Amino acid sequence: MNIIEERYAVHRDDVKFYDTEMLRQHFLIKKVFAPDQVLFVYTHYERVMVGGAMPVNEKVALEPVYQQKASHFLERRELGAINVGGKGSITVDGDVFELDTKEALYIGRGAKEVVFASADSAQPAKFYMNSAPAHHSYPHKKVGMSDAKVLELGSSETCNERRINQLLINEVVDTCQLQMGMTELQPGSIWNTMPVHTHSRRMEAYFYFNIPDEQAVCHFMGPAEQTRHIWVGNEQAVVSPPWSMHSGVGTANYTFIWGMAGENLDYTDMDFHKPHTLK
Repeated sequence: MNIIEERYAVHRDDVKFYDTEMLRQHFLIKKVFAPDQVLFVYTHYERVMVGGAMPVNEKVALEPVYQQKASHFLERRELGAINVGGKGSITVDGDVFELDTKEALYIGRGAKEVVFASADSAQPAKFYMNSAPAHHSYPHKKVGMSDAKVLELGSSETCNERRINQLLINEVVDTCQLQMGMTELQPGSIWNTMPVHTHSRRMEAYFYFNIPDEQAVCHFMGPAEQTRHIWVGNEQAVVSPPWSMHSGVGTANYTFIWGMAGENLDYTDMDFHKPHTLK
């Protein structure tokens, strides 16, 4: 069963007048996983869809949703999935891809049948997904952590020592516009994406997980001169418009998945904002 929610685009000037509840309503995705369901938020930022599949007692399949007006989900889309749960598999038109925790799968445009399964219902797989419109069909490809392009950034002195695992990027796998990766903060480090940046030619979504019980992450967003924040819990996501900075600080270290889509595939296409200039 696929459940869909739609989120409309917001102008950067409107956010100046949003209270906490309005910010959360437009940008926070509170529920990404539900047993034996596929959940998606359809955004009007590059038409990116953000969601999750959690097969527990039965297999679950991708189904087309109303907004797509398509015969199958990936008729005109590509999809990236990263497993953040127990061992599982994704079957794409009869081809089975086994995915362990933190392994990813790129599924190209045109795949007709996509089915998610868990190896053990007591430790179900949790497939976090991003999907974007695609103009071309590229081969499906599994990408493990050993296949990723890795960046070691930050330092313990600035509390942002982190490992960026670039999983589904154009240097690792061919995609139309979708890029995804996973950032792991080291013990004692709590800041991600600092110094902050914006990139007006693409949107981004953050999915936070491995947040310890009773801890949280404060996600910062908005224009650099008019910042806002949203408190995020474990296994929740935030949609980041092209005009918005995106950074976070936790009450403990955590892991997050970033996904981007837009005009270009240049990972370094960023406009940085130094911490002392933020308002």
